Amino acid sequence: MSTPSSIQAAQADSIDPVIHYHIQTKHHFNRYARSLGYLDWANQPNPFRRFEGAQLIPLPLLKPDEEPLSPAYGAIYERGAIPCQPLSVPSLSRLFEFALALSAWKKAGESEWALRSNPSSGNLHPTEGYVVLPRIAGLDVVPGLYHYAPREHGLELRAEFSADRLACLLALFPTGSFLFGLTSVHWREAWKYGERAFRYCNHDVGHAIGSARVAAATLGWKMVLVDGVDQDTVAMLLGTDRKGDFREAEAEHPDCLAVIWPGCVMHQTSVVNWSEAAKLPLFLDSTIVKELADGTWYGKANRLSGEHGVHWDIIDEAAAAGWKRITEQHSVPLSRTPTNDMPRLTTDADQSAGHIIRQRRSAVSFDGKTSISASAFFHMMQRVMPRAERPQLERPMPWDVWPYDPAIHLLVFVHRVDGLTPGLYCLVRDLKKLTFIQQAVNSELTWTLAPGCPDGLPLYWLLEGDARKLAVQVSCHQDIAGDSAFSFGMLAEFEGTLRERGAWWYPRMFWESGLLGQVLYLESEAAGVRATGIGCFFDDPVHEIIGVKELAMQSLYHFTIGGPVEDRRLQILPPYDHLRPRS
Repeated sequence: MSTPSSIQAAQADSIDPVIHYHIQTKHHFNRYARSLGYLDWANQPNPFRRFEGAQLIPLPLLKPDEEPLSPAYGAIYERGAIPCQPLSVPSLSRLFEFALALSAWKKAGESEWALRSNPSSGNLHPTEGYVVLPRIAGLDVVPGLYHYAPREHGLELRAEFSADRLACLLALFPTGSFLFGLTSVHWREAWKYGERAFRYCNHDVGHAIGSARVAAATLGWKMVLVDGVDQDTVAMLLGTDRKGDFREAEAEHPDCLAVIWPGCVMHQTSVVNWSEAAKLPLFLDSTIVKELADGTWYGKANRLSGEHGVHWDIIDEAAAAGWKRITEQHSVPLSRTPTNDMPRLTTDADQSAGHIIRQRRSAVSFDGKTSISASAFFHMMQRVMPRAERPQLERPMPWDVWPYDPAIHLLVFVHRVDGLTPGLYCLVRDLKKLTFIQQAVNSELTWTLAPGCPDGLPLYWLLEGDARKLAVQVSCHQDIAGDSAFSFGMLAEFEGTLRERGAWWYPRMFWESGLLGQVLYLESEAAGVRATGIGCFFDDPVHEIIGVKELAMQSLYHFTIGGPVEDRRLQILPPYDHLRPRS
């Protein structure tokens, strides 16, 4: 997205607070970022937000064999392969089931805790989901804003909106469009992780963007971030600026909005509201949003912790500095013709997407011996390539959701990949950035294409050798980084990008890394292995491995994939048995 130079300059002046936050919250060998230092179990945050006084509309608890059925996992990546489902109560239920719902309960002794479809740092789930629904034939909901309650698998009516004004807001989007929003409760992560929590919350926004995009794909729907809108407008539409509704409760930070619509609409020969040259706007009319916000609101947010102990002002400062204050009148062309000339990647045809999503877990340990075939490894590497040379809506799912060129690249620690020499590699996710990356790191690195690498996959060998101990050392001495088959450091184009775009780009770096993580989580499950995100790593020692110069690039997220060791002491229970009637 382009921004007028004057606005760019104004934004650039504001990057110092986010750079300060980033440096302050680094982990070092001799010092970790500040946290409470212990877990205050008496005040552990409630993982489930509710709005007391708001009507709850239960969504049906669908069985895997009920309509709409989940397609095969591989089909969600094939353009035009999945028939479009109508927007209905069952399809909304599937969307939230695969995006933000409970996927299982774990039980150990007397303790129980829920797992969800969307991954989260420490399983603390700071991310809240919302949907803005228009009047829809056959759908018994009033036009308005709804909060998703994952424990109840239902929608809470937060606000009734004028049907006519909401129709005006959505008129520029394809027929059948609705809005999806995400917010963060920073306290949920800060309770455990202290000042580094802002990083992890934004990882989780990226995870949730990815899980929602995949969920939409299972229904034949499209989804794109509407990221040209300023954050005040996001807050107004999602109600997070209504301080009276959060007076006794922890605030929610408005993160992002996306538009979701039936993918088949893009390929119809004639559709009301848009022409042959139609474009998808990535912004909203803030005047209409203000009018909608004057509607009738319901509910007060529940308090998640009795006491909060330390308040981490630095998180508030980073969030304020990264607040997007500009609106960008940007749009992308809507494609008329489905194309699918991307490399076809084989996967297990017997596995449905729903099965992969439901069984996704974060491994707590790896066996230290499982190897991954070169074909499976390269398959994963191809999945995370966004095909940046393509227009946004022609990029492979889920990268078509992301209205930017990629700014995250992968530093890969290869331990046990059949046919691939152990060592350090780099996946350049946008080949235009190769020269920049090479100039930002040690000039003595090898930079030769990995042997056996498929055509068009820019995976470069940098250093040969056993990197297991090194991976463990820089990942806060966690064995999972070395006992896996391979692990990653996600390197962001950092200071230059912030100066070009502004401080509002800082959270989006973490969103992109979280989106990457969600892709890798699902790909690992499909390959019969398991993954784990690693938020604890020693920042600068990672950079020193390849000689990163100052702040040109920064590692934002680590990730590891291998053969899991299952903890047989844990009992796995179905996600919604507590809601099903007892016979």
